[in-house]
Amino acid sequence: MKRVYSNASIVGENRVVFNIGGNKYRLVVAIHYPFRICYVRFIGTHSAYDRVDAKTV
Repeated sequence: MKRVYSNASIVGENRVVFNIGGNKYRLVVAIHYPFRICYVRFIGTHSAYDRVDAKTV
C-alpha cells in the first residue's frame, strides 16, 4: 500500500488513512485484502478526523 500511495498511513490491521487535498481532508478506509474490497469508513476535514478513532470508525 505504501509503495503505491506514499501519503497513506496504515492504522491497525485493515485500516488505511489517506491525506487528500494537501492534508486538508482525510479518508479512512477498511480494506478486506482477501477479496480486494475497500469500505469507506470516514471522509472529512482534518479537524473532524481528529475527533474520531480511525481504528474503530
